[in-house]
Amino acid sequence: MSEYITTYTGQHFEPTNPDPELIRIEDIAHALSMICRGNGHVKTFWSVGQHCICCAREAAARGLSNRMVLACLLHDASECYMSDVPTPFKNELPEYQEQEEHLLGIIYEKFLGSDLTEEEQKELKEIDHAMLWYDLEHLLGEIQYGEIPELHIDLDYTVRPFEEVEEEYLSLFEKYSGTFCI
Repeated sequence: MSEYITTYTGQHFEPTNPDPELIRIEDIAHALSMICRGNGHVKTFWSVGQHCICCAREAAARGLSNRMVLACLLHDASECYMSDVPTPFKNELPEYQEQEEHLLGIIYEKFLGSDLTEEEQKELKEIDHAMLWYDLEHLLGEIQYGEIPELHIDLDYTVRPFEEVEEEYLSLFEKYSGTFCI
């Protein structure tokens, strides 16, 4: 049984013993563009990559720092190495959550220079939860109650080719990463 996964760029990456040198933005962009939100339980395909792009665009529209735009773009990057687990099940898996947080911290350190502060995590979660509110309405048809989250961008749930999403992800990364890549 293998201890590693082979990534899109051919890296032999061990999710439980992550080596930052083997983390490639190309692997993240490619994989997230092909992974469906909600474990595929949506009306139409909507990739994790598209979700991350929208989060990053929202951070930029709110006037947040380049670091926060990148954090939003990368906030689900661990899913390209460990997959995602539905929240009700994930809540029962503390070791999985620890591994996921550890890996995401390494990804942030690699591309942002350090893990997120508590304030940055709070800002990111606010954007992520706002996007989730709209995702649930548009992708699942679930009526959401409570105050409608304010967005500064227009959402377009059009199905897009994987390659187009991957290219946009990489373009946003390049645009905002100037001073953070290590």
